[in-house]
Amino acid sequence: MRGETRSFDYIVVGGGSAGCVVAARLVAAGATVCLLEAGSSNWHPLFHMPAGYGKVLGEKKPWLPQAHWGYFTAPQTQLEGRALWFPQAKVLGGGSSINAMIYNRGHASDYDRWAELGAEGWAYSDVLPYFRKAETNLQIVNQYHGSAGPLRVSSAHAPLDVTRAFVAAAGEAGVPFNPDFNGAVQAGAGLHQRTLAGGRRMSTAVAYLKPLLRSPNFTLVTGAVGQKIVFSGRRAVGIDYRRGRSLARVHATQEVILTSGAIGTPKLLLLSGLGPADHLKSAGVPIVADMPGIGSNLQDHFDCYLVYDCSGPHTYHGGFQPLTEFAWGLRYYLTRSGPLASNFVEAGAFVTVDPSSASPDVQLHLLPAYVVDSGRERIRGYGISLYTNMLRPRSRGTVRLSSADAAAPPVIDPNFLADPYDMKIAVGGLKRAREVMQAPALRPYIAAERMPGPDTHTEAELSAYVKRIGKTDYHPVGTCRMGMDSEAVVDPLLRLNGFERLRVVDASVMPTVVSGNTNAPTIMIGEKGADMILGAAGASSANRETVGAN
Repeated sequence: MRGETRSFDYIVVGGGSAGCVVAARLVAAGATVCLLEAGSSNWHPLFHMPAGYGKVLGEKKPWLPQAHWGYFTAPQTQLEGRALWFPQAKVLGGGSSINAMIYNRGHASDYDRWAELGAEGWAYSDVLPYFRKAETNLQIVNQYHGSAGPLRVSSAHAPLDVTRAFVAAAGEAGVPFNPDFNGAVQAGAGLHQRTLAGGRRMSTAVAYLKPLLRSPNFTLVTGAVGQKIVFSGRRAVGIDYRRGRSLARVHATQEVILTSGAIGTPKLLLLSGLGPADHLKSAGVPIVADMPGIGSNLQDHFDCYLVYDCSGPHTYHGGFQPLTEFAWGLRYYLTRSGPLASNFVEAGAFVTVDPSSASPDVQLHLLPAYVVDSGRERIRGYGISLYTNMLRPRSRGTVRLSSADAAAPPVIDPNFLADPYDMKIAVGGLKRAREVMQAPALRPYIAAERMPGPDTHTEAELSAYVKRIGKTDYHPVGTCRMGMDSEAVVDPLLRLNGFERLRVVDASVMPTVVSGNTNAPTIMIGEKGADMILGAAGASSANRETVGAN
């Protein structure tokens, strides 16, 4: 049975990193907005405790809050046929509520490349003002950072000694110190900036939505799973969604805005009859428009890692130690400090392994703990994990429907390592990471290399290791890419090509994945997209209410 249809100026579908930004900016400008989020609200304390993501990102357990969809990829041909764990957020705040809180924008040339590919108005000089608009940086004040935005960003203030030793070791291995990966230069090693302030996670749900939750112009519906877009001819006029056992419809008098990310947004478009005609026919979905670009061009950062045993208690412990964890929890709730106030990924580096690369092509993430198989394998004791993230993969994948049933999971195929170049970079990243870990500054802290192990050296051995343990870095983008060519899904104003009053404002519009973590760029897309929507509605930037930090 369908519930009563309600009308709003705007419907925003997906309360993630971009969706919260868009909804908040539209409400602050005086519009009525309905935000549909498939997951729950972010009420649980683990969504606000920085280290809590280590719990909620795991496989579903009845005593933990539901935080993600529990997806796996299609079997990956180049990775021994493995179906990889592929968590995508299902909670208000989206990825910003369950990620490792690393604030990184990528390289300036990434955005210039977008403009070259047809995304006019998205060059670095165009997007930098929106990064600044979103941000209040608590340590760095210069032309690259904002000081009055809703999103508070901080640097690690009390890193472990082994974290400092990693930065020193990187310098010994030829990777210079960099105090700001988001400044004039990306290359180098240093401490990460994080969406973390006062010992609490700064998700977009907290930064943008919380100040507006009591606004009469804002309606939040959680547990709302989109079924299809409602059209009148080529004009989007509403959304059908399911909440529990009930079907409902909401109507938009201005626009429908899709912000469900690189997996959820193409899935909803496909369910609505927009996508490759052959695929829609095979899935049993009536064809509204043959659009081959929808669900294509999937890109994701491919991740490998080295693991080391420590010579003593230099890192956060591994395994299950209830008394220690209880002490950590007590300290956190009393003082908002200690291990649980850390995002654990305190330091990293950007390095180049291909001499022909004009900018860094591998990102290193230092985790001062045993983190194997995305943390799903628990190892007792003290260890170090160094992750190597391939920044500009050449392989491209797809998102497709498994059936016409909206409740069925999509078929996610990143097609990892389909391009031989990606294996070259993956192996090169492991070699460069080893050089850092073998530098003198880290020797007092390391007992032995656990993975892949000291006997793994040749190209063939390292390639086999990559195929055995390689995984996603949780950064899918590109499945509704913007551009001006015939297969682009949205134009540079983020309007769905061939349709009216329908936009996509999330990571799926990226023509190519940025050279770094994707949360900050997705928030930027939300800011810039909201400005475009308000510009189309005739709202003046000078007259808009500012969304305050909380």
